[in-house]
Amino acid sequence: MGNILAFCEFQDAALRISALSNIAFARTAAAAHGGEVIALLVGAGAQAASAGAAKYAGKVIVVEDGALPHYLAETYAPIVARLAKENGATVVTATATALGKDLIPRVAALLDAGMASDIKEMKGTKEFVRPILAGNAYSTVEITTPIVCVTVRQSEFESAAELGAAGAVTTAAAGTVDALGATFEKLDATKSDRPDLGDAKVVVAGGRGMKNGENFKVLEQLADLLGAAMGASRAATDAGMVPADWQVGQTGKIVAPNLYFAVAISGAIQHLAGMKGSKTIVAINKNKDEPIFQVADYGLVMEWEKAVPELISEIKKLKATR
Repeated sequence: MGNILAFCEFQDAALRISALSNIAFARTAAAAHGGEVIALLVGAGAQAASAGAAKYAGKVIVVEDGALPHYLAETYAPIVARLAKENGATVVTATATALGKDLIPRVAALLDAGMASDIKEMKGTKEFVRPILAGNAYSTVEITTPIVCVTVRQSEFESAAELGAAGAVTTAAAGTVDALGATFEKLDATKSDRPDLGDAKVVVAGGRGMKNGENFKVLEQLADLLGAAMGASRAATDAGMVPADWQVGQTGKIVAPNLYFAVAISGAIQHLAGMKGSKTIVAINKNKDEPIFQVADYGLVMEWEKAVPELISEIKKLKATR
C-alpha cells in the first residue's frame, strides 16, 4: 500500500492541462497501490495555484520559497524525493514534458528507484507500457524497486475530472536549497496570445510544403480564428521557417488536441509520433499519396494556397452569423 506523489506543473495560478493527464494516471496508480493521490506544487506561484489543484487531488502539498524563483532540476529534485519518502509514496509521477523529463530521472536517482519514461498505460502495480520505434511498437517494462518513478505521455491519458469536494492543502518547507553550482541565467520564451502548444485544444500545423516562413502567416490567420496554437513539422523548423518551439513530433512536442490541422505536412513517422493521438486530424496536402492521409479523419487533396484561404473565408462567414 502506498501513495502516489504527482508533481504538477502550473502557470499563472492554474494547473497546466498537461498536469491533469498526470493526475488521471495518478488516480489509476492510487487504485492499484491502495493509497491516495498527492499533488505536489513547487516554486514561485505554487500557493496561488493550490486552490485549483485541490479540485483534482485529495491532498495538495505546496512548496514555495524565495530560494526557488525559477525551476532548476538541481533544486527541485531533492524536494520531490524528500516529500516522496515523507508521504509514503510508492509512485512518483510527472507529465512527460521537457520539465518532467528533466526532473524525474534525477528524483529516481536520489530515491534509488527504477524508472519508466513516457508511459501510455499501467498494466500492474509496477508494469507499464511505453512506445518505442517512434510509436510504431510498444514495450512492457516492469520496475522492481520499492519506489517507482514514471513520466506520463499526456496524449494517452484524458484530463482528470474535478472531484466532488476540494482536497486539503498543506505547505512543506523547501529545506536546504543547493543548486550544486547550477545557475539560472535567463528564459528565452516566445510571447504569444495563442494557447501553449502542449495545452491547446486546437492546433494548426504547417510543414515543408509551406515553402517559407512568410506563408505561415496564412496559417496564423486560421489559428487565430480558431483560438488555436501553432505547430510545425521538423522540416519546417529546421529550415528556419518558424521557431523551434513550434515543432511537433518525436523530437519535438507530443500533442493530443481535440482538433489538429496538418497543412502541407507529408506525415513522416517522426511527426506522426507527436500528433497521432489527436482526437480529430484534418490533413490538407496536394499529394494524395502522402502518409498523413493514413491517419487523418478528414483529408483534402488540394494545394494549401487555395484550400486555406477558402477555409478561413468560410469560418469568418460562420462566425458572422452567430
